This record gives sequence, C-alpha cells and structure tokens, in this order.
Amino acid sequence: MAEMWINMGPQHPMTHGLWNLRVKVDGETIVDAEPVVGYLHRGWEKLTENRMYPQIIPMSDRLCYGASMSWSHLYCLAVEELMDVEVPERAEYIRVIVLELQRIASHLMWLAAYGTDLGLLTGFVYAMRERELFLDLLQSVSGARMTYNYMRIGGVRNDLPPNFERDCLRTLDFFEKKLDEYEQIYDKSAIFRLRTEGVGILKAADAINLGVTGPSLRGSGVRIDIRDHDPYSVYDELDWDICTHPDCDCYARYKVRMDEMRMSCHIIREAFKKMPDGPVRVKAPRHAPKRTAFARVEDPRGEALMYVIGDGTDKPFRLKVRSPIFVTVSAVPIMLKGYKVADVPAIMGSVDMCLGETDR
Repeated sequence: MAEMWINMGPQHPMTHGLWNLRVKVDGETIVDAEPVVGYLHRGWEKLTENRMYPQIIPMSDRLCYGASMSWSHLYCLAVEELMDVEVPERAEYIRVIVLELQRIASHLMWLAAYGTDLGLLTGFVYAMRERELFLDLLQSVSGARMTYNYMRIGGVRNDLPPNFERDCLRTLDFFEKKLDEYEQIYDKSAIFRLRTEGVGILKAADAINLGVTGPSLRGSGVRIDIRDHDPYSVYDELDWDICTHPDCDCYARYKVRMDEMRMSCHIIREAFKKMPDGPVRVKAPRHAPKRTAFARVEDPRGEALMYVIGDGTDKPFRLKVRSPIFVTVSAVPIMLKGYKVADVPAIMGSVDMCLGETDR
C-alpha cells in the first residue's frame, strides 16, 4: 500500500492541547512522524521584557496550569541568582512542600487523562477526585486553585496557615491508601497492560541523545533527577530516592509517575519534620545588576530552565525558557515508528504533553 501522511491535530482527542502530530503510515503501521507546535505561541518571553521583575511571577504561573507553582518557583530562583538574594531557610522548606504537592496534583491530572485515553473511565474519576484534596491544600496556602502567585523573589508570599501541617499529613495518609486502589484498577486491567507494555519503546541511549528528561527519561532506566544531581532549596537535606523503571515503554513511564507520587508524600513528611521557625521572605532589590544568571528545577514533566539577563534596570533585558516537553516531543518519531495508528494515544499520553510551556 502507498505511504501517506495523516494529520492528528491540532484539534484531536489525543493531543491534550493545541498542536499537530503528522504521522506517515504504510497501511496501519507508522513509518515516520513529525510533531508540529506553535499554535499556542503568545510571545511570553518577549512580554517579560516590558514587565518589572515582580510582575513576571503571575505570568510564570501561566506557563503551565498543571504545574504553575513549579514555574513561578523556577523564575524566582533565576532572579534570586541574578540579584544574589538569599532565601530564609523556613521559606525553602515551605517551597519544597508546596512543590511536591503540586507534583502530586500534576501527576494525578496526567493519570486521569491517561485513563480516559485508554478506556479506564473509572481511573479518571478516582484521580480527579483525589486531585481536589491537593488543590484544597494549595488553595489554603495561596488562596487560588490553579495559578497561585505564591512564590516571591526572596521567599514565599505568606507563612503556612494554622493547622496546615495536620491537614496535609491527614491527606497524605488517606492518599497513599488510594494509590494502592489506583494500581489495582490500572495494573489489573488487561486492556491497560496490553496497550502500554512493550509499546512506545524509548531506549536509554536515544532518550539521553535527544535530551529527554523527567519521568520519560527515568522510565528508560536513567537515574537522573535535578533535585538530586543539582539540588536546590533543601532537597539535599532530605532523605529521598530517585524513581526509575527499566522497561523503556509506556507502562514504565506510568510506573515512574506512580512511584514519584509516593516519594513526594515521603518528601513532604521529611520537610515538615525538619522545617525550622523563622521568616519566610526577605526584601529583594528593585533593580538587577548587569549580568546573567540561570536556574533549573525538576518540573513534574522534566528539567525546566530559565536564563535571565539583567541590564541594571527593574526589568529583564532577556528571559529565556527551556521547556521539558518542547525537548521531549522531539523524541516522538522514535517512540512511534513501527507501531500502529491505534497506539498513538497510548504513546503520546505517556509523554504528558503541556503546550502552555512548550509554545510559550
């Protein structure tokens, strides 16, 4: 049969956002693929050049509504490096706690969507139900449920509310039991296993060569996590481990995210035990010096990086973002070749696409 190109997007249930996946097929078999992004480009980096440094924090929230706390934290880290601002220790522990709450909420949203993609509608309902508990906790800290505007250059906006530690630990105890139920639903589903095991293979060498990071890289058995290899905040003072899986397929990427949610619960408990009293914010200078700085963090989707250039004014001369999904999507052709068109939702779903940060 003659080969032909098929457009899966920019409006398609598989895409989970506004982008296009072109696949070249020979019958039902994929022989090539080409991701096309740019439909959601809004000039985010250029817009920052006309904002004062504090005004960019709420803009950073909007890079990814599923991980907004992570992106505004990354921006504050980069500017703190530029301005040589030292963050109070209590604020660093609070940051770790809210970042791990955000990681769990993000992974739950992915799990819900992945269940829907593969016919597990019960999984969607369960995961979205428990995600509400974590949004409630983040709302109690920040006052918002999606774009939090909580991070500040020099710390966090406010201290934790009364009884937050009690409520958070109760939620974690409840949630860890629910994780066992999730695995009963997903792992015991013959359909889910058939559609994910041995599908979308991304070997470790290919993942490294293409710059893939995050759960997609660790699902290929590569033990790399920025929280461990280039620690920020107080991750190096906490006892935790990197989650990996050796099988390189969609199921491996699912298992990594499930293990990471358990590890996030562990990290939060460790942070509460060691968190000291004290201030949660210092006053940052209004103007940045003429120099450059960068920071990187382990976003729920991989390594996120910001590079900022100061020119002595109260606005950045240039702010550049490295999006984990923009890089990971370059590995899509390798993950798709040789599989059937019906495998596309399972493979692309395992990547956890986010177009807000990819297109910016």
